[in-house]
Amino acid sequence: MESVTDTWNIAGNNMKITIINKSDSTGGAAVVSRRLMEALRAQGVDARMLVAEKLTDSPYVERAADALRLKIPFLKERLGIFIENGFNRENLFKIDTGADGLPLWRHHLVEGADAVLLNWVNQGFLSLKGVAKIAAFGKPVIWTMHDMWNMTGICHHAGDCTHFRQECGSCFLMGNHSGPHDLSRRIWLKKRDILPASICYVAVSRWLAKKAGESSLLRHSHVEVIPNAFPLEVMEKGERSEGAKLRILFGAARLDDPIKGLPMLVEMTKVLRRDYPELAPRLELVTFGNIRDARNLEGIAISHTHLGMVRGEEALRKIYGEGDILVSASSYETLPGTLVEAQAYGCIPVSFDRGGQSDIVDHLSTGWLVRYSDDVSEGGARLAEGVAWAAGIADNPDSRREMLAGMRKSVRDRFSAEAVADAYLRLIVAMKR
Repeated sequence: MESVTDTWNIAGNNMKITIINKSDSTGGAAVVSRRLMEALRAQGVDARMLVAEKLTDSPYVERAADALRLKIPFLKERLGIFIENGFNRENLFKIDTGADGLPLWRHHLVEGADAVLLNWVNQGFLSLKGVAKIAAFGKPVIWTMHDMWNMTGICHHAGDCTHFRQECGSCFLMGNHSGPHDLSRRIWLKKRDILPASICYVAVSRWLAKKAGESSLLRHSHVEVIPNAFPLEVMEKGERSEGAKLRILFGAARLDDPIKGLPMLVEMTKVLRRDYPELAPRLELVTFGNIRDARNLEGIAISHTHLGMVRGEEALRKIYGEGDILVSASSYETLPGTLVEAQAYGCIPVSFDRGGQSDIVDHLSTGWLVRYSDDVSEGGARLAEGVAWAAGIADNPDSRREMLAGMRKSVRDRFSAEAVADAYLRLIVAMKR
């Protein structure tokens, strides 16, 4: 059967794709953008990345400009936001406007590309006007959404706010400067007026695609669902030794980020100790990631080890290899990579179902999904029930082997680099026709 790249190359064109992302290493969008570039190159495509921050030594990643030229639009945009929100530092980096950026449409990697893939381009890297100028070339432009910013005025996660369904305004991030015609409303209008209909948007989960369909900005746009690539080497896990502690993993770039639900996790441990007295002494909670205030870990009611920030794939593999259960207590997630990694490395996921989790976990088949609750006591109890269920699976050798086999197959089928790269290539070819 003829491949997508064969079809393209037979037409006399060696496919060139440029992926634009703020960084090639910092943040989830950077990691998956680089993985996508590598997956595309593995299929014979001349894929390259254009970034503001280059931290890897990849010869296929190019920095867009020198440090000074990068800093000017970044500072200009931050200053504009700072003035608009009444000099409120707390929400300064929770807001992006797309007001300023570099003239990336003039860059040779953009001019010479057959298709341009936009990823996370905020904080003064690429402006909304810049996006429109790139789209004006007439070549396929695909914007991968890693959060909700494309469908809101200024925020990356709307939370419980539903203003994005009509017209933004009275934004909760604007504090005392919130109002019907605040910054969020003005940027919403700019997005509506500037961004061309020719752009195709990719949602990395069905949940995010559903949000796009609800939004006033994107409900009539072309939106596809393609997950992030997770080219993970599936780890074989040995049998559990009798009497060994059941390790529960909980990790994030920043553990006490309000979105990650650390208070819910602490409450979960209290419920386990109170309602599952025979199980609790056999459990050990292992947390990893940065934390601004270590006092937020106080109150954990079962055995606990905090590893701090973990760097490198090998260190992460070791943690997963020694774990049995992974808990996600997040209030919402677009497509949480930790749940994919957990399954690949043999940890049973227990998570709230408020985002892209259901794209990863099949309830009772490859993990435990439970309805989210804003109430800490209720949410903690629901997570504790999931941990108790997962512990029962882990304790039964036959059930554990069946669960691990199902999780690994799920990861391979849904998130292989080859499958994700092929989906993007087919989309590009369809847009060229």
